[in-house]
Amino acid sequence: MFIKITMVIVLLSPLYSLSQESKPPNIIMMIGDGMGLSQISSGMYSNNNYTSLERSQHVGLIKTHSFDNLLTDSAAAGTAMSSGVKTYNRVVGLDEKFSPVNTILEICRDKGYMTAIVATSTIVHATPASYYSKVKSRYEYDEIASQLSKSNINFFIGGGEKFFNDRSDKRNLINEMNDYFFANSLESFKKMNSNKIGFLTSYDDPIGKHEGRKPSLEDLVQMTVEKLKSFNKPFFLLVEGSQIDWGGHDNDSEHMISEMLEFDRTIDKVFDFADYDRNTTVVITADHETGGVAIIDGNLEDSKVVNKYVSEDHTASMVPVFSFGPYSSLFSGVYDNTEIFDKLEAIIIK
Repeated sequence: MFIKITMVIVLLSPLYSLSQESKPPNIIMMIGDGMGLSQISSGMYSNNNYTSLERSQHVGLIKTHSFDNLLTDSAAAGTAMSSGVKTYNRVVGLDEKFSPVNTILEICRDKGYMTAIVATSTIVHATPASYYSKVKSRYEYDEIASQLSKSNINFFIGGGEKFFNDRSDKRNLINEMNDYFFANSLESFKKMNSNKIGFLTSYDDPIGKHEGRKPSLEDLVQMTVEKLKSFNKPFFLLVEGSQIDWGGHDNDSEHMISEMLEFDRTIDKVFDFADYDRNTTVVITADHETGGVAIIDGNLEDSKVVNKYVSEDHTASMVPVFSFGPYSSLFSGVYDNTEIFDKLEAIIIK
């Protein structure tokens, strides 16, 4: 009887069933900004009725509201997922009393993990910033860049070079970050052997995928994973498909679907790695849905969809969570977005 009861407890309490002897898993957190079910479905039907998310092992749903607003923004949602606390819209890395909170990236870094961020927005945009910065306004881009320069993140890739070397305070953070190497192309990033590399992919916001943005997100992420793995340490990687959200705000299906398809290809690469590695937990979700988009027509044979939008802003719809790899069962169910942090913390703290 005692053995049977113990087995039930383990099955019902996965957060407390992690072995002291188990090897810490790598964590790859992927956020499709603004990616609701209709965005996923639009990408899927535009891709011969297939999405790489079908390879997921578990699926859940999260509630996205911020501390005092049913409609969250990326700053509050990013902080909820990175730090496990609700805060106000536009606030990054601070709780409702404006006290700084630790992020899952910072906790991993302090435990000896390698860390990296790859985004298709500027690297100082709200979602990536919520993993390393503490500011009252997401629009304090110069200050966010300054905090990034002191964050000791191993690899960061995204736009926004001007916030580092064309600042109102005349500082040149690239020159100040003398322990970092800065790449100017995917090829130069690939050749660098340093454990600290920045790759600022554009002066300001990167252009959209439908406008020809290069390098591709999947190539950047694949190269980053290879670099992280080469150090023979566990790693934490944040990947943001940032511009799915921008297409939603503009009610621009071409923009939104092209970003969704690139994000989907990146997911496929990540799943390939995690399947081979056997010790990488992958979590894929969104900070919120954008545009209130619905699929109102289309054609399966031609992989075409017709979208209709009800908003140019965020909505309060729950968004899905897809997971793969060790401990991925933790991420099934319906829960608050703050629990993303709680579940990831349980994986790394034993």
